Amino acid sequence: MNRILRLLPLLLLVLLGIAVWASGAARYLHMESLREHAVTLQRLARQHPVLALAAFVGVVAITTASSIPGGIPILMLAAGCLFGTRAGGSAAAAGVTLGAALVYGAVRSSLGTMLRERADRSGGRLKALLDGFRGSAFGYILTLRLIPFAPFELVSLAAALAGAPFRAYLLGTLLGVMPATFIYSKIGAEIGRLIDRGEMPHLHALLTPSLVIPLLALGLLSLASTIFVHRRARAKAPGPPG
Repeated sequence: MNRILRLLPLLLLVLLGIAVWASGAARYLHMESLREHAVTLQRLARQHPVLALAAFVGVVAITTASSIPGGIPILMLAAGCLFGTRAGGSAAAAGVTLGAALVYGAVRSSLGTMLRERADRSGGRLKALLDGFRGSAFGYILTLRLIPFAPFELVSLAAALAGAPFRAYLLGTLLGVMPATFIYSKIGAEIGRLIDRGEMPHLHALLTPSLVIPLLALGLLSLASTIFVHRRARAKAPGPPG
């Protein structure tokens, strides 16, 4: 009975993912859908700002926890389009962090000990992540969250299996995703302004200094984070036998 209760959070998370996929909600998470429904969604956001923000945070959290491919970037763009850069970026960051917290809690409470022992025995990429978390949870989580191509779900899984402190995990995730959420929201806000003027959003219309400079900064930050992780892994690797 106790084992079933421990598995319950993970089972609920899996059922949530299945429900999201079965509902067909994933088909709305693309750029064409945002263009098609932007005017209606903007009107609703202006009429009910608090309720719309709360609902949006919930949608982002569910999308993150359900691991829908490509869903988060589109929702970050939608955040800026509907709520502006500041409010939208904050809502997107809160939703992503909440979704990551759900994954962490479900995995750690259900399978933490068993899967951690298995990962230690099998080695590989997951074990390397676990070793990193054990060394410095907050710094490692923050660095990995700053890398756009780092597998988000794998980082959440590894943090839970390694037993990373929840506060460090939550704060590292929040701070790590904020640069990307605000930059995407800035782009989304520009898209929203174009739609308000009845124009179709095109890449050349978005390539302004106010967007290009933050994108370059994010790229440099991501590169620095990648180099840091790589050098740290090399420093921890055992040297050749004497």
